[in-house]
Amino acid sequence: MVPATTRTSSETRSSVRVVAAVCAALLAAALVGCSGGGRETATTPVGPEPAPQVSGSVWVADETGNSLTVLDTATNTVATTLTGIQAPHNVQVGTDPGTVYATSADSSLVAAIDAESYKVIATARTGPHPAHVIDAPNGKVYVANSEDGTVSVFRRQNLEPMGRIEVGGMPHGLRAAADGSVIVVANHSAGALDVIDAGSDSVRFSVPVGDGPAQVAVSADGRFAYTGTTEPAAVVKVDLTARKIVGSAPVSAPPVQVFLTPDDATVVSADQGTPQAAGQNASVIDTATMTVEATVPTGAGPHGVVIDPTGRLAWVTDSYADTVSVIDLRSRTVTATVGVGAGPNGISYSPRPPSAGAPTVALDVPIPAEPAPAAGENEQVPGHHSEVPHQSGHG
Repeated sequence: MVPATTRTSSETRSSVRVVAAVCAALLAAALVGCSGGGRETATTPVGPEPAPQVSGSVWVADETGNSLTVLDTATNTVATTLTGIQAPHNVQVGTDPGTVYATSADSSLVAAIDAESYKVIATARTGPHPAHVIDAPNGKVYVANSEDGTVSVFRRQNLEPMGRIEVGGMPHGLRAAADGSVIVVANHSAGALDVIDAGSDSVRFSVPVGDGPAQVAVSADGRFAYTGTTEPAAVVKVDLTARKIVGSAPVSAPPVQVFLTPDDATVVSADQGTPQAAGQNASVIDTATMTVEATVPTGAGPHGVVIDPTGRLAWVTDSYADTVSVIDLRSRTVTATVGVGAGPNGISYSPRPPSAGAPTVALDVPIPAEPAPAAGENEQVPGHHSEVPHQSGHG
């Protein structure tokens, strides 16, 4: 049995004094903390997260203004404006960002521009009313000709004509899978996606999607494609292996362009609407569930959209407001609005900062002497695209 310990009266009084001192110290500290009077307990207020910055440039096709605007993404300012291309509907930074391609709807041509010198290094004839242009992983440049139902094919940079692919209807937007396997075309009047084999430049098949698809986004592996429909206003997900629609998300107004984040997890839709009922939003959609995660207010008539390689920022052309809205995809807010030329449509991101130059540069655009080969070379005619092309009116 452990013997009990007996304290003296002096030990007890000492212990009481220690406990009292500790309690007094704790009380004093608590009072200082509550009053906020001590430097030791002061806190620094947390302000809003600064707007993200991405180095590079964004090229904008100002179709009504007959110009291309080059934005500095680090400052959200206009670096330069290039004039001389008539009615440029679309612009595309090349696989090598030193070259940028633009279509001229009025002149029925495509131009290659040196991004350093701001000089045209090549031009080539397209079909009538070229809409979109892409520089594909296979070393070829493709242009959708909306008025004759063809896609023109060129060699990269020098734009040597390689033929045309017959798709019928009104091909408008097109994009390639990152793995280079397929080129997918949004056929506006046919209400379908036309899938072109990038090796043979022939149409493999078409998938009906609904009214008015204007542009397409393709997953990196070429498995899925996303496009907008006008009635109802929605973004649909197409399984290109099963050749059918596997999901749909209603959006705020009839959309035009759509663009995927680098991880394919999110697609952003520019919900343009119409001149009579202009859209005012971009829709942020989860591709796995095909649900709208956010609706971000933009300027009037959002038309084109592009996302930087980090997936943090999106730029949207506001076609009825003559502006570009910069969207932080993390906060789902517009962090800047930049004025550009009249009627901005197509838009493309470049990792290259803008080249130093004059505020305005007049491009010398040589008119191509020889037209591209007529439809017939590499020609494929899907049976459901036999109708006469409709007049373009969707922008």
